[in-house]
Amino acid sequence: MEMERVTEFPFSNLDRRPRKRARLGWDVPQVPKAQVGLFCGQEVGNVTSFAPPRAPSDHVTSSSLFVKGVARNGSPPWREDDKDGHYMFALGENLTSRYKIHSKMGEGTFGQVLECWDRERKEMVAIKIVRGIKKYREAAMIEIEVLQQLAKHDKGGNRCVQIRNWFDYRNHICIVFEKLGSSLYDFLRKNNYRSFPIDLVREIARQLLECIAFMHDLCMIHTDLKPENVLLVSSEYIKVPDYKSSLHTPKDSSYFKRMPKSSAIKVIDFGSTTYERPDQNYIVSTRHYRAPEVILGLGWTYPCDIWSVGCILVELCTGEALFQTHENLEHLAMMERVLGPLPQHMLKRVDRHAEKYVRRGRLDWPEGAASRESIKSVMKLPRLQNLIMQHVDHSAGDLTHLLQGLLRYDPTDRLTAREALRHPFFTRDHLRR
Repeated sequence: MEMERVTEFPFSNLDRRPRKRARLGWDVPQVPKAQVGLFCGQEVGNVTSFAPPRAPSDHVTSSSLFVKGVARNGSPPWREDDKDGHYMFALGENLTSRYKIHSKMGEGTFGQVLECWDRERKEMVAIKIVRGIKKYREAAMIEIEVLQQLAKHDKGGNRCVQIRNWFDYRNHICIVFEKLGSSLYDFLRKNNYRSFPIDLVREIARQLLECIAFMHDLCMIHTDLKPENVLLVSSEYIKVPDYKSSLHTPKDSSYFKRMPKSSAIKVIDFGSTTYERPDQNYIVSTRHYRAPEVILGLGWTYPCDIWSVGCILVELCTGEALFQTHENLEHLAMMERVLGPLPQHMLKRVDRHAEKYVRRGRLDWPEGAASRESIKSVMKLPRLQNLIMQHVDHSAGDLTHLLQGLLRYDPTDRLTAREALRHPFFTRDHLRR
């Protein structure tokens, strides 16, 4: 399969996370009716495909299923996909004879994720059901190939989410995963965007860098690292007093914040993963975690993942995304505000699409700003060191130094994952208490 096909997928959706992120589809409380979703059928293991039957003329609508009941011992009735290519399903019905749909876990551009009961393994699993559209099906097949390669080398299954199975039913690629806990982003959101303790950030950072080092050793670049794609292994948490919430009393629920019982994490979503090769120039990464070389059109490789890790760690320490923007020039200006001026040699090499962001050898800011509000949003950002010191009680110096290595503008100067793991932030035991 030609890996270049990944470049055909639209990336416009990657820029759309707002400053205070709006509720996503799965944040909305579930309503007691059939849901628009993804798939079902007979288990076919690793068989590539089989032709879907034609829809019967007596089409059964999803809204009627809870009144008339669903087929619980076999395949549900045939339904047309929705206008966007999503599979139509109802909670409680089968997804092949092996899986029973329990709930909807999430939704994205690719399709949806369902929580299902695996009758054979006697456990809950997460099943990603891809939209029945050619480019998403092709991306899913690439993701399956990557997942199988990762599983082959990750013997303990401790770094990346584990693929259990996959099958193709009614024109939908269905990937079965182990069920994990919430994403780091969801945990922050449910915790009112309050920061993680530094010792927890350290353990998450160590595991994240170990996973990225593992992938890079296999010549793989994730390209879409963000808090949404890093999952806690367990959903269990405890509530502890939040001493920084001085305006609240112990009787106020805001006085307490959640803490995961376990720091164990796994990386997910390898649909944009690519193998290293020269002259990769298309846009990758979700906006907030996108490296400067990607924005400037200078080409990218392994270091783009490292930049994303740096942005994630800052977000875990502060509770909010570091670069909350939707526009390239503003994004670059924010980088300069937090990290200092962009190097001249990078600005001189920008591609034709990024030339408009540079004037007389420097960033065209604030002259090129879209609005006064944009200038204000940049000016309010503190330097990286000050930002970390505002939120971190101890280890602030080591963490700042690590982040400066992860967020170096020039990708050739940026720390590698293995270099970062040897940083004093992880190795200096005597200063942690």
